[in-house]
Amino acid sequence: MQERAVLTRQAVILGAAKSFEKFGYSASLTTILQHAGVTKGAMYFHFSSKEELAHAVIDAQHGMAMEGAQLVAAHSDSAIETLVFVSQEMARQLVTEPIARGGMRLTMEIGSIQGPIEKTYLDWIDSIRQVAEQAASDGDIVQGTDIDALARFIVGSFTGVQILSEMLTGRADLYERLSQLWALVLPTIVDKNRLAHVLQLAALPPRKWEPLTA
Repeated sequence: MQERAVLTRQAVILGAAKSFEKFGYSASLTTILQHAGVTKGAMYFHFSSKEELAHAVIDAQHGMAMEGAQLVAAHSDSAIETLVFVSQEMARQLVTEPIARGGMRLTMEIGSIQGPIEKTYLDWIDSIRQVAEQAASDGDIVQGTDIDALARFIVGSFTGVQILSEMLTGRADLYERLSQLWALVLPTIVDKNRLAHVLQLAALPPRKWEPLTA
């Protein structure tokens, strides 16, 4: 029963994410139930309101992003590579994962109605800051670079790029736009001895990272 309850909760969150992605926070409970393939009673067993469900989708998207960042770091050979690969993983999630798209739309919509949802962005900025600090310690980032400003700039730039890509092409060109972003930014922050290698990585399309085997 416990396993079944977990699967039902996951189905509700996924169905809600698909509905919120398409209709925003105004998505009806009927639409959410249709996408989830569960009964109203099953949904209310896990979530007391649409607002609680919406925040669960945001939390699921945030968890997916943070797990992706950790997985990328485990595969990367250096922090400067991680910096690029994390942004590519975020782009991949937005293109391929309904929870990522639904959670991102909700973060923007609910934030504009109820006030900013700060935790997701602050965690993201802090994660990028830690990676950038390690890259600077490794000597891969130009000396004197303001790491705090860099972390906020990367997060803000990615956010803007993905929104513009969604508005113009439904994110069909997101990978290309992200590569262009890095082609403009990397020459200003990466040590010249590492620049060609990192630019080459930034030009690659994102890939799905598999968990490391024990």
